[in-house]
Amino acid sequence: MHRAPARRTVLLAAALAAALTPLTARAAAAEPAGPTDPIDPANPYPALRRRWLDIALGTGYDPAAEPYASRLAETGGLARAYQAAMAPTPTSLWPGHPFDPPSGITFSYNRLWTMTRAYVQQGTGSTGDAALLAAVVRGLDHLRATVYRPSTTPYGNWWEWQIGSPRPLMDITAALYDRLGADRIGAACAAVDHFVPDTALRDYTGTSTGANRVDLCRSVALRGVLGRDPAKIALARDALSPVFPYVTRGDGLYADGSFVQHTWVAYSGTYGQVLLDGLGRLFALLAGSPWEVTDPNKQIVLDSVEHAFAPFLHDGLMMDSVNGRAISRGYLKSDDRRVMRGDHFHGQGVIAAIALLAGGASPAERDRWHARVKGWIERDTVSPVLTARQFDVADLARLHAVAASPVPAAPEPVEHRLFPAMDRAVHRRPGFTVAIAMSSDRIAHYECGNGENPRGWHTGAGMTYWWAGSGDRSGQYTDWFWPTVDWYRLPGTTVSTRRLPDRAGGEWGAPKPDVRWVGGTTDGEYAVIGQHLKGLGSTLDARKSWFCLDDAVVCLGAGITCSDGVPVETVVDNRNLGEGGTDTFTRGPDWAHLEHHGGWIVLDGELRTLREDRTGAWSDINTTSATERRTRRWQTLWLDHGTDPVDAAYAYVLLPGATRRTTARRAAGARRRLSVLANDAARQAVAAPLLGVTAGNFWRAGTAGPLTASAGASVLVRRRGRTATLCVSEPPRTGKPLEIVWNHPVRGVVRAGEGVEILATGRRLHLRVTPGVECATHECEVTLS
Repeated sequence: MHRAPARRTVLLAAALAAALTPLTARAAAAEPAGPTDPIDPANPYPALRRRWLDIALGTGYDPAAEPYASRLAETGGLARAYQAAMAPTPTSLWPGHPFDPPSGITFSYNRLWTMTRAYVQQGTGSTGDAALLAAVVRGLDHLRATVYRPSTTPYGNWWEWQIGSPRPLMDITAALYDRLGADRIGAACAAVDHFVPDTALRDYTGTSTGANRVDLCRSVALRGVLGRDPAKIALARDALSPVFPYVTRGDGLYADGSFVQHTWVAYSGTYGQVLLDGLGRLFALLAGSPWEVTDPNKQIVLDSVEHAFAPFLHDGLMMDSVNGRAISRGYLKSDDRRVMRGDHFHGQGVIAAIALLAGGASPAERDRWHARVKGWIERDTVSPVLTARQFDVADLARLHAVAASPVPAAPEPVEHRLFPAMDRAVHRRPGFTVAIAMSSDRIAHYECGNGENPRGWHTGAGMTYWWAGSGDRSGQYTDWFWPTVDWYRLPGTTVSTRRLPDRAGGEWGAPKPDVRWVGGTTDGEYAVIGQHLKGLGSTLDARKSWFCLDDAVVCLGAGITCSDGVPVETVVDNRNLGEGGTDTFTRGPDWAHLEHHGGWIVLDGELRTLREDRTGAWSDINTTSATERRTRRWQTLWLDHGTDPVDAAYAYVLLPGATRRTTARRAAGARRRLSVLANDAARQAVAAPLLGVTAGNFWRAGTAGPLTASAGASVLVRRRGRTATLCVSEPPRTGKPLEIVWNHPVRGVVRAGEGVEILATGRRLHLRVTPGVECATHECEVTLS
């Protein structure tokens, strides 16, 4: 039954109607405001406000065309539903959504922002609706009177007060600037001043770092524009500068491409998206103004698009190895649009941020980024980017513009990228992509907090993600992976099966193993990676190595020791077959193959397998997520090291995308193609003669085949004809010099990289490496006798 609006609403609507003209008709039909728009130095604020609205609401699209028409109509429908359901009380604005729980205030402002967009945008069915405007104003007044005001002392989650709520409040105020009047604008500015004081942007510490700092600057900059306060805009601009330089510890971008947030968590995905998106908006807003961002270190952020973020994007998805606790979100209870927050959601958010940031890049950078974006758009077959439900028309318009640009789509690169500062690695070959997630005293086992991801215990225990072929057609980690997976059998991990409580080890990245030796070395194509593993809440101790080669990843484990009184397992793999999956699984004498996935060769260990259906809900692993339950079928492969093993070991080969015939053939010839030179608690090494590769991880001084190391090191040797390249790193990060001997005749040295000293050539190569503390790769190229 439709209820007539309250008399107060009618009077307010009537009072505002006289001044009403729908805003952002320009967003549909006129030229967009942008960095080239003239800004009046005497009064720059109107142009800056219009520019912000163009960024937030979109320009250059036809509201009657798809996909914009459907998205705008959906916004209008949601807005009208929110308007009808609004019922202010002293503790809430909508029934069932009190202010007290985490993000309750932000939830209310976000709904008001949806209502505002329906009012100002064309094609929503509520454009210029005076009653809708009155409802928005009523909601703003209620929040101002009850909770979000200068007299309130913040409680609960700091993020809601300083980031979550100011962002939509400032957006609403900007969009309705000509409708709110000086008193309401002043109140909104005063609230931001109270909850985000100048002191929050002065010291680069605590919660005001990395992506969080960018979010704070975003609200303060817009507050300065709306309040005509040049000092606030200058403060926000200047407070961005500490975000730009490379860091060597804590939050921020690292020279090796790592991005860390919350001090201990690899976060290129979700927080990385916030960083790029926020900076893209601020760079575009302030360009050409008296507050333009001119810090030369801004280039570091632009470089990070290809150096730090693109490596973790695979055919439109962002690898979950860098999505932190967000892997547990799925469908949120409060999401009326029902958007799956999985790896494609996070990836598409980063893609949209890159498209936005491209406006401030050089022409050459912009062309390269657009080529990458077009490639991701074309290859994302699981969740098409150009109609992704998370996007409003602004992002859709930007992405469609890139898709229509003349630049050709770029393929995924063939490369290996190692990120020692956050214990991550990505191996890309023409037929597959592999990502490895580890942990150390620098990077947490996992992150939980705010009721999210309480069972991510072993996601840093060597979890090995892989995608075969072009495109994540199976939705391997997208299709209800996290709510239905066995959390003790994550692919690639070695774990004690001791049961752990939710949030074991603490929240916000607190659980970290007391180990330093985690890292590896790479020549940019192949790599050797190692992890000294100590189990979370366990006595487990092990050494794990991955040798990333042309069409395979060789996986070794040694020194596996535990006294928990329970079995210890190495999970060779655990593949999500979807709902009722029927992919054929085949066993050979020392190999296995899964149809549409790939194969495995077992060199040391007895393979055990299980096919089972598992049922779960996102709410099992996230208190803010939906309770709907689904079932998925799993194919699990593991090696059982027994109860309380001592110095157990394993060796197997992962063949992503391989056919059954190829897997069987490779297993039959495995000993000819691959030699395990050593696999114990002191050293792990392999030789692949057909590839000219010899590689090893030395956990301490020792010899493996032709390689000798005087201390802990990773070594990769690649022979190509009459030359060879040696790559060396020092994962223990002592910074002390180490010596490497390759027992092979060497005629001379072509080049020796920084930190490499040649001690001898001739019958063998002897060199000294003086490393830094970053686990950087040091190279030496030689000619062979």
